[in-house]
Amino acid sequence: MNPRTSRWRILLPVLGLLAGCSTVRPWERDHLASYGMRSDRDRLAVALNEHLWFSREAIHGGRTVGTAGCGCN
Repeated sequence: MNPRTSRWRILLPVLGLLAGCSTVRPWERDHLASYGMRSDRDRLAVALNEHLWFSREAIHGGRTVGTAGCGCN
């Protein structure tokens, strides 16, 4: 293997990881805290996700009531 190629194989992932790091300035937090950025803004989607969670995990009450997880109450 070419030493030059091996350097790029190490350098590119490191640069990719560093590119994802950023800081949020105080005046940008307003946008991130807006209603449109919330994951629970769509009540129908939340109800569907809770139903899917209930069906997959076979527990009573979805995420609101904690049981054994085996379907027995």
